[in-house]
Amino acid sequence: MKQFLKSVVKKTLTIGKIYPTALTDKTALKSLLRNLYPISQDKQLIRLGPRGDGGYLLPDDLEGIEACFSPGVSFTSGFEKDCANLGMKVFLADRSVDTPAETHALFHFTKKYIGITTNDAFMTIDDWIASSHIGSQSDFILQVDIEGYEYEMFLGMSDSLMSKFRIIIAEFHWLDKLWSRPFFQLASHVFEKILQSHTCVHIHPNNNCNPLNMMGISIPPEIEFTFLRNDRIVNPSYAKVFPHPLDFDNTDKPHLPLPECWYNK
Repeated sequence: MKQFLKSVVKKTLTIGKIYPTALTDKTALKSLLRNLYPISQDKQLIRLGPRGDGGYLLPDDLEGIEACFSPGVSFTSGFEKDCANLGMKVFLADRSVDTPAETHALFHFTKKYIGITTNDAFMTIDDWIASSHIGSQSDFILQVDIEGYEYEMFLGMSDSLMSKFRIIIAEFHWLDKLWSRPFFQLASHVFEKILQSHTCVHIHPNNNCNPLNMMGISIPPEIEFTFLRNDRIVNPSYAKVFPHPLDFDNTDKPHLPLPECWYNK
């Protein structure tokens, strides 16, 4: 009932082009989306993990990657197991579970959340990776699904650590709140930080929630982004095909195509 009422209120406010906080400037919002248009490059996309939720597309640029760091374990570890089967050390962190959903000799699990501070329940991503004792010359993959904590995690991450991630896969939550100016300021800073060193190469909307349609802009609340470090980008051009043939819906709810405002047509 609570979720239903929230949905009704959101739709009512949207119809009247009203928002419960100061409204984000439409031009600024469209500029952010343009900066996130996915780029096609010389490395084809492959899929690791299951066909549904927990599987992700990433560039076939894995040679030399020593480790995958995956905060947010939940109930599936198929992506992480595929990384381990490729010979990567896999570091997982999540306080809400006692062990990963699957086991592997290369899994290393920490029962803590990743956040903005380090204490009994949380740790920063810099502290977590420092404790892994991985070589300083290594490249990593980051795959993150931490239910909204991704914003503070990225803002707290050092630039030197960001540059270690050859590939970043992150599900961003609450994106329908981008029309809220305070949230937009937070989220846009996060994306700007990532885009200093990485380029978006794939976007996949999670079909668990309906998009918010407002002023001609459609925003799915949850979207999976894949970023590739800029030094790995060769022959870039805008990606045109959505969904990708390897994309699959996260849930059995109706299919949610990527709205056209999220890519260069």
